[in-house]
Amino acid sequence: MTPSELTPSMLAFLSERHLASLTTLRADGSPHVVPVGFSFDATENLVRIITFDNCTKVRNARRGGRAAVSQVDGGRWLTLEGTISATSDPDRVATAVNAYASRYQEPKVRPDRVAIEIIIDRVMGNA
Repeated sequence: MTPSELTPSMLAFLSERHLASLTTLRADGSPHVVPVGFSFDATENLVRIITFDNCTKVRNARRGGRAAVSQVDGGRWLTLEGTISATSDPDRVATAVNAYASRYQEPKVRPDRVAIEIIIDRVMGNA
């Protein structure tokens, strides 16, 4: 389905406090899967993940391509797929930090903070 087809219950699920798995692709094409906290902006169809510079997921994101975030809670699950990028732009990082703080908790301050952004164009799941 497309992001515009997300139901109110699916959007509610994406705002609950759950971790997810982020899958990016290494340079050799193999998957790199890590647990992450994330936020979903339904008006922009955008997933935001805060992290730090020079980690594997940021290196993978900087190469571009596709990625997926998958959230599971019992029989409820959603996978959001799209085009990935990473940014150090202070305004975009601040937006990602604020969204993370709203969903989870205020993160520790890091001078090397980076935001990973995934523009969602495909959704799978049952929530």
